[in-house]
Amino acid sequence: SVVCKSREHLHEFTDILVFLLHADPNMVNAGDMNGSGNLMDFLDEPFPDVGTYEDFHTIDWLREKSRDTDRHRKITSKSKESIWEFIKSLLDAWSGWVVMLLIGLLAGTLAGVIDLAVDWMTDLKEGVCLSAFWYSHEQCCWTSNETTFDDRDKCPQWQKWSELLVSQSEGASAYILNYFLYIMWALCFAFLAVSLVRVFAPYACGSGIPEIKTILSGFIIRGYLGKWTLLIKTVTLVLVVSSGLSLGKEGPLVHVACCCGNFFSSLFSKYSKNEGKRREVLSAAAAAGVSVAFGAPIGGVLFSLEEVSYYFPLKTLWRSFFAALVAAFTLRSINPFGNSRLVLFYVEYHTPWYMAELFPFILLGVFGGLWGTLFIRCNIAWCRRRKTTRLGKYPVLEVIVITAITAIIAYPNPYTRRSTSELISELFNDCGALESSQLCDYINDPNMTRPVDDIPDRPAGPGVYTAMWQLALALVFKIVITIFTFGMKIPSGLFIPSMAVGAMAGRMVGIGVEQLAYHHHDWIIFRNWCRPGADCVTPGLYAMVGAAACLGGVTRMTVSLVVIMFELTGGLEYIVPLMAAAVTSKWVADAFGKEGIYEAHIHLNGYPFLDVKDEFTHRTLATDVMRPRRGEAPLSVLTQDSMTVEDVETLIKETDYNGFPVVVSKDSERLIGFAQRRELILAIKNARQRQDGVVSNSIVYFTEDPPELPPNSPHPLKLRRILNLSPFTVTDHTPMETVVDIFRKLGLRQCLVTRSGRLLGIITKKDVLRHMAQMANQDPESIMFN
Repeated sequence: SVVCKSREHLHEFTDILVFLLHADPNMVNAGDMNGSGNLMDFLDEPFPDVGTYEDFHTIDWLREKSRDTDRHRKITSKSKESIWEFIKSLLDAWSGWVVMLLIGLLAGTLAGVIDLAVDWMTDLKEGVCLSAFWYSHEQCCWTSNETTFDDRDKCPQWQKWSELLVSQSEGASAYILNYFLYIMWALCFAFLAVSLVRVFAPYACGSGIPEIKTILSGFIIRGYLGKWTLLIKTVTLVLVVSSGLSLGKEGPLVHVACCCGNFFSSLFSKYSKNEGKRREVLSAAAAAGVSVAFGAPIGGVLFSLEEVSYYFPLKTLWRSFFAALVAAFTLRSINPFGNSRLVLFYVEYHTPWYMAELFPFILLGVFGGLWGTLFIRCNIAWCRRRKTTRLGKYPVLEVIVITAITAIIAYPNPYTRRSTSELISELFNDCGALESSQLCDYINDPNMTRPVDDIPDRPAGPGVYTAMWQLALALVFKIVITIFTFGMKIPSGLFIPSMAVGAMAGRMVGIGVEQLAYHHHDWIIFRNWCRPGADCVTPGLYAMVGAAACLGGVTRMTVSLVVIMFELTGGLEYIVPLMAAAVTSKWVADAFGKEGIYEAHIHLNGYPFLDVKDEFTHRTLATDVMRPRRGEAPLSVLTQDSMTVEDVETLIKETDYNGFPVVVSKDSERLIGFAQRRELILAIKNARQRQDGVVSNSIVYFTEDPPELPPNSPHPLKLRRILNLSPFTVTDHTPMETVVDIFRKLGLRQCLVTRSGRLLGIITKKDVLRHMAQMANQDPESIMFN
């Protein structure tokens, strides 16, 4: 029942508990982990909103687990009473699978619609199909009977804007007109997107993954996964990707899928009334999002496990797998790219790789790690500047300026003019006999009589050298512009730009190795495996390894990244190059800083996120961190039977704490339990409405029996139902290393500090985060939701 990411954490924490319990019986008082009856008595007579949390607060994982255990126990006992109750228990058991099915169907459908819309609107910047304006360039020429193989992209039905408006397809005036309209369409799409986000759904901006990670760790951000956010993010995602900005749709698709998960979980009381169970659904939804983004169902499950989830029990693993499967199947049924594949850049290679190639693969891994470090540092510096200067007050202007710069510089270069997904697809592709790309402009041997899929290495032609210069310029442009684009107030994913940077670098390295092997096949490193006339080097494979390295350097993914790339290629034999590049990029990037881009943005925004990957090695004690400190006002507490309703209401008004410890008396300070602020407010409000005789000077008591009162005293108010009799406690000499571990693995909101049963203070999750920041020489006041 503990909050952990893997089963090993359960054994680790059991060892901690056993050690602490043996050390001092007062040190840890975890109570009944499965929930005591006293904790949940108030649910026998529920009143509205009890057990819910306020916005920007952290959930109590132990309490949510306890509530679910009690609910399940109640359903199991009732199921033996009648057939109808037994059927209801079966429906409850199956509700999880139904939610996964619905998430998969909706996520797959939305991904398919987004892919189709992006394809059409990207081509709309360059021209229009006369036979059916809703057709993209490729779809328009599919239907034409007048298209030749050499001019497969030209057909009478598709006309560029210059042909349509001034009846010219060539010349300076046609180029300038097409250039101008390309920029205008890009600005129009970007302005519409940022306006929709600003007016209707401010939470629809960004990739969403840092916030999803924070929400899955137990933080409440109301509206972030709402219906308006889902609608606006879906629409604006199409607009920003079509505008040509250096961003992708893959990251935001995780946010879209989680919005679907939140919507469907609200339809079932099992999930809508339990924030812990809801997060299990959101973990599975994140897997479905990656599944449709990359066409990688298994990679999606591993991404959810490795990158975003905080609590991932075995049951969630199975359900994530099912949701990812349904989502991938739905997208495959829609077939948005017309190639029976789930992604545009699916490739298959036929040439094996050789041991000597591991060296350039590792070099690409080093490049990926350096690029990841450079990007994170520059992007965080720019985003911090945006938050702390006047720049942040003009998000619409910023988007318009960046879009204009991107469009003006991108149009002259054919590798930046096209959509980034198409660029990656071309860079990944192997050069077959049917390829017309400049990258495949090799000098052919007229005597070659080999089959088309086994073309030997050939000398590069002028087209390849031109493409290399254009790719080098495109690489520099992408590196710079992505730093300023990611983090603007529009939906913006980072997967595709990172992959594009790596793919361009990888393709250039691949062509370099290929030409080196062709012209110097007698060198000792090539002699054993690259004979004249053989197909030795696959430049597309280098592009794929480079893409994996750069994505790994930015996000610090390893296992899920390799599986996603493996599912893209469909080839088992390329796993070793991908693993070598992914591990190298992570090592190099970690040498400069442990944070990936998502963790960096979590810290920038001040979200209360305790990362399980962080290590705490400082020798401090609970007494160094607990509140109140020396010189501060004493801890605000409730007494078990000596405070009036007015006293409690005054304490609530004068403080903003989430809850209050309950003690025997202010003199003895013997700990009894813990009462949540929200439940105190609701309980008193409910008692005033429903219970006669409850007035401001009524005594509030938390004991089983009412205290002895003088005659004619007003009716006392019993609040034992809302009292948690088993709050988590540690002694003042507990090492902070242990306290941090407890907060991570049990997902606590707060922990009380005692000595021999006497209350000394309290440690909250934010206190732990502030202390960790202080120990790392960072500003402790940055740990707040901003």
